[in-house]
Formats: sequence, C-alpha cells, structure tokens
Amino acid sequence: MTPEKKVKTAVVKILKTEYPDAYYFYPVMGGYGASGIPDIVGCYWGRFFAIECKAGKGKTTALQDKNIAQIKHALGRAVVINEDNLNDVRVMLDELATIYGG
Repeated sequence: MTPEKKVKTAVVKILKTEYPDAYYFYPVMGGYGASGIPDIVGCYWGRFFAIECKAGKGKTTALQDKNIAQIKHALGRAVVINEDNLNDVRVMLDELATIYGG
C-alpha cells in the first residue's frame, strides 16, 4: 500500500466509524473526470466538504490549490490531510455538526 493510500484509508476509517451519517465518495480522475479534484468529497449536515490526502511532506499541485480555493470561496470546507494532521478531519466535521445542528 502506498503512503498516500494509507492516509486515505485512515481518513475513511474516521469517516466510517465516527461520522457514519456523512455522505462521501472518491471522484473519478482522468479520462472524462476533472483533474485537481480532492481525493474525497462529501456532505455532512448539509455542507459540502473535501479532503485532499497527501503522504509525508507531499505538496498540493497548483490545480489542487485552485480547486480547494474555489471550494472555500463557495463556502464549502476543504482540508489537506497527511499522517500528522488526521485530527483535522474531526475538527472540520465536528465544526460543521456544531454550526448546523449535530
């Protein structure tokens, strides 16, 4: 398993076990899919969220940064997650639940 796949697996474990009411999926990349879309996108308490998973000191691309900025501009939530900041997924979703009724 690649290091980035390990981060994605850890994020999905958090989503499945701690936020079972969250809707999320992995967007299709390449071919007819758009490039630069975060690895996991979803909805929790009526709010859009996106999670870009990186391993170690992996950096987002310019296109990923553009998409994350567009999501935030549209009032969605987006985070970049690696092994060291997995708790930021919880912070983001707990914040959505607190603000929107969870």
